[in-house]
Amino acid sequence: MIIRDDYTCPLELTHDITRGKWKPIILWLLGKEPLSLSQLEHSIKKITQKMLLEQLKELISFGIISKQTFDGYPLKVEYCLTDRGRELLQAITIMQKVGIELMLENGMNDVLKANGFAE
Repeated sequence: MIIRDDYTCPLELTHDITRGKWKPIILWLLGKEPLSLSQLEHSIKKITQKMLLEQLKELISFGIISKQTFDGYPLKVEYCLTDRGRELLQAITIMQKVGIELMLENGMNDVLKANGFAE
């Protein structure tokens, strides 16, 4: 993704960077700990490896996450949040809280419990 020359406001740019089904989830997971590609793929239901790699590449290009490669065999790669990514995580945490509240209001306790968000 390329930063355009015409934005209504800075929020529109931030939205462009984080929009989509997967990016907020990727950021949420990396907010807990650095993860490998396979760990991310395993943690996100229904995402393909191709889509995950595309989303990671975009987030890296904007400095939201970083990729660290470790020497050795087999090759180990981890993704983690940058300082800017941790700032965005604050907004995503608020969105997560609102989502939990809405799910509770709509009787989705079982879904929350199955995914580790409720007892």
